[in-house]
Amino acid sequence: MRTNNVFKLTSAVVLTMLMSCSSGEKKTEETNIKPKVKLETVNMQDVEQLSEFTATVLAGVSNKIAPQAPVRIQKLHVEVGDHVSAGQLLVTMDATTLKQTEMQIDNQETEFNRIDELYKVGGVSKSVWDAQKTALSVAKETYRNLQENNQLLSPISGLVTARNYDNGDMYGGASPVYVVEQIRPVKLMVNVSESYFTKVKKGMDVSVSLDVYGDEVFQGKVNLIHPTIDPATRTFPVELRIANNDERVRPGMFARVIMNFGALRHVVASDLSIVKQAGSGDRYIYVYKNNATVSYQKVSLGRRLGDRYEVLSGIEDGDRIVVTGQSRLTNGQEVEVVN
Repeated sequence: MRTNNVFKLTSAVVLTMLMSCSSGEKKTEETNIKPKVKLETVNMQDVEQLSEFTATVLAGVSNKIAPQAPVRIQKLHVEVGDHVSAGQLLVTMDATTLKQTEMQIDNQETEFNRIDELYKVGGVSKSVWDAQKTALSVAKETYRNLQENNQLLSPISGLVTARNYDNGDMYGGASPVYVVEQIRPVKLMVNVSESYFTKVKKGMDVSVSLDVYGDEVFQGKVNLIHPTIDPATRTFPVELRIANNDERVRPGMFARVIMNFGALRHVVASDLSIVKQAGSGDRYIYVYKNNATVSYQKVSLGRRLGDRYEVLSGIEDGDRIVVTGQSRLTNGQEVEVVN
């Protein structure tokens, strides 16, 4: 009985030792297994330097139509949405004050003529003559001003975009009677980074897309470049113009502007190679070194080009980079390259 127990105990110990050895050998084999990765060789390419800006479409010119002083509106001649020409009559104001001023001028002219005759024969002094002459001149200037403000004309050819009064209303000065806007052309204002200050040129072409028209692209040009940099934002304003001959682009529309600053040669890498560091916005690429290990390289990315990225710094022309298998890698680790 004792012999059997000893035999059983010995067998259990031997079995445990064999299992322990087998487990150790297995762990050693697993430790020695190199992660399998696929590589890609990167090359320099010409990459167009495109920058996107957002803007709101503005009228080429916007005019507020209103008289200089409070007066009653006699008749409105156009409506919102109407096209008007430069010099077209828009509003006729009440002429009562104009007529009263005209009668006053007639009386002042008669009085001046009387004073003038007396002055010629020495009946009045030069100072009296000068005062009457000045009063008549002021009255005539007031009359001309009233004439201009009695019939309000459009200073530009454009579109009536607002009407704030009705026939018979008293104009009070809080808002204009009409707003007339030129929409051929329209303009956009964008704030461009100071790094592009020497690259933006008057007359350069830009591409404009409008959310309301989907992927359709409208062509515009740089019309005006402001000469100073805003120290708070490190940007400078640039005015763009779209001819808008078909008038499809309207003030207030939201626009996206693409400006092309030429091409630069940069490395281009597959988007599969990009690794984002958890907890930060940093991006990395594993670079295959010395035909054995991988190096964790921080990169700066530029434009996305379909399924690839422009790489501004961090890797060089001809580098071999990892495109699959990054999840099991650490910096300096040996890897096995597979096709």
